[in-house]
Amino acid sequence: MREAKAGTVIRAAGITKVYGEGTAAFRALSDVDLEVRAGELTLLMGPSGSGKTTLLSILGCILRASEGSLEILGQRVEGLAERELPRIRREAIGFVFQGFNLFPALTAMENVALALDVRGIGRAKAEERAAQLIREVGLEQKGKSYPADLSGGQKQRVAIARALAGNPPIVLADEPTAALDSTSGKNVIELLQRLAHEHGRAVAMVTHDPRVLSYGDRIIHLEDGRIVGEETGADMADSAVMAMTA
Repeated sequence: MREAKAGTVIRAAGITKVYGEGTAAFRALSDVDLEVRAGELTLLMGPSGSGKTTLLSILGCILRASEGSLEILGQRVEGLAERELPRIRREAIGFVFQGFNLFPALTAMENVALALDVRGIGRAKAEERAAQLIREVGLEQKGKSYPADLSGGQKQRVAIARALAGNPPIVLADEPTAALDSTSGKNVIELLQRLAHEHGRAVAMVTHDPRVLSYGDRIIHLEDGRIVGEETGADMADSAVMAMTA
């Protein structure tokens, strides 16, 4: 694997993931090398079945690789006991999913405060921090609203606020704009970009959404479980302009 650059918070080397055994074995990832860096929005793209979500799950310590090494904030994690992984997820990583996963009986602010409560933060401080996070994602007027009263984009911004509850240096997002209209999707991807550029977080996002390509600092292309290319958002934007003017 190439030498890590300054700001690298995740280093994956030779990551391979095999499901099943013998003739039923399926190789979802093969020998993947990847760095995720602070201050950058990294997009993972590829067709269905290319291994994007499997890779994101391994980077987030949700799945274990079959082979290869993984470092998060300088700590090797592939050899850690299963009971040690929740601490890394809790302290280092915020997760954002396509389906929002909000509790319908809780308000936007309560959904965020709950994520703080499970970290042992007292109620008063949790409510104060939740209100701050709701403001940061631009929903200060919606803090007392229930998920049923929020648009898809607003729900996703609540989910992002919840992911930031523990102030993680890493944010991993799986198709966060897939179910959103163009305006809501733009708002969400701009928020994720700000988390990287203005707050110095490392943000990695799985996406099929071509609308978000120009926002990526790095775009990693996967096919059949392998990385087959890397571009920048500027490269993609230039290609789009050339295609339109050809």
